[in-house]
Amino acid sequence: MEIIEKVNKFRDDRDWRQFHNEKDLAISISLEANELLELFQWKNSKEVTEKSIDKIKEELADVLIYSYMMADNLNLDIDEIISEKIKKNELKYPVSKSKGLAKKYTELENEK
Repeated sequence: MEIIEKVNKFRDDRDWRQFHNEKDLAISISLEANELLELFQWKNSKEVTEKSIDKIKEELADVLIYSYMMADNLNLDIDEIISEKIKKNELKYPVSKSKGLAKKYTELENEK
């Protein structure tokens, strides 16, 4: 069983699809992402990952589950939309201008 099928089965067994519209899924993605972010607040990354990896996995899974549900509701293929986004990012961030730099694509114009 693919992961989206497992997610949908969990949801459907509980008759929760009725609550999973795009607006509420977007809200849930944001809320869960903020719960993930909160794990890192006021700590360095190493401290968090060593002490909180189980909680990080849980919160990351929540973000991904809601993301999968939204994609499924909108009949979007996860692999396809990620591949499309990577192609766009490759154009925005050519290796020749962005390698080793943590700059937004709008700041790369002045690079080599």
